[in-house]
Amino acid sequence: MFDTHCHLNFKRYKKTLDDVISRAIGAGVSQIVIPGTDITSSKKAIEIAEKHEGFYAAVGIHPHHAAKYLSAIVANHRDSRLRGNDNSEKIPKQVRDDINEIENLLNHPKVVAVGEVGMDRHEYEETKYQEYAVDDQFLEIQKKLLRKQIALAVKYHKSLVLHNREAIDDILPILEESWDEKLAGHTVFHCCEPNLQLLTFAKKYHLFIGVDGDVTYDKTKQEFIKEIPIEMLVVETDSPFILPEPLKSEKKYPNEPAYVQYVVEEVAKLMDSSIEEVSQITMENGRRLFNL
Repeated sequence: MFDTHCHLNFKRYKKTLDDVISRAIGAGVSQIVIPGTDITSSKKAIEIAEKHEGFYAAVGIHPHHAAKYLSAIVANHRDSRLRGNDNSEKIPKQVRDDINEIENLLNHPKVVAVGEVGMDRHEYEETKYQEYAVDDQFLEIQKKLLRKQIALAVKYHKSLVLHNREAIDDILPILEESWDEKLAGHTVFHCCEPNLQLLTFAKKYHLFIGVDGDVTYDKTKQEFIKEIPIEMLVVETDSPFILPEPLKSEKKYPNEPAYVQYVVEEVAKLMDSSIEEVSQITMENGRRLFNL
């Protein structure tokens, strides 16, 4: 099996990483992509991938971490007004520096994708950012980050791992205007929301759809997955998040890549197929997605 989205680089696994990896391999997970969400986690993803055959990294800045740059955006706008010129479209140096660092990481042989990147309007109750608020300034910097990182994927012939949460009307226009044929067949809507607009876009531009543990209990997601050709599906855990059933009810947190088998089993049931066939097809899909 191929867990195409698993955050082994998160602190949750700091003390248990070796055991988690051992259980994944024992469960039949032979390939894993570890996405970054900021500079630090992107570097950690590479560090882990370097040590294990069949493990790969994606590097990028997650839209939630756009909050890191809010003070720089505010200062940029203030300086523009004081000088009497419109400098609002200029990207702050802190953003440029981080994008440059992501670009440098793309040269590593274990890096197969830019991600996870995208748009996010969800109001998170817990965040480390004091200035966090889902407002126009926050969304503005998310959009700038997304456009810059899509351009990097195109420039360096890397795959693209997209995060979208409650922001369909933001992300689809950006993808439309930034699209390049190099991204066709090498882009995924990670943990895709059950939305026919997203599915229509994915079919038109040849994107993959990532399916996670919520398919084992979310009826809307189950009906959505039935609408998707299996040739478009990849499986993922998004560990340590989205624990599948029955483990969710048993509170066996955190999620881990070994549990991708529950996703495969549910997809097989929904598609009236065998576990072996779903495992094989989603493995092949994942390899195509990431040019492996």
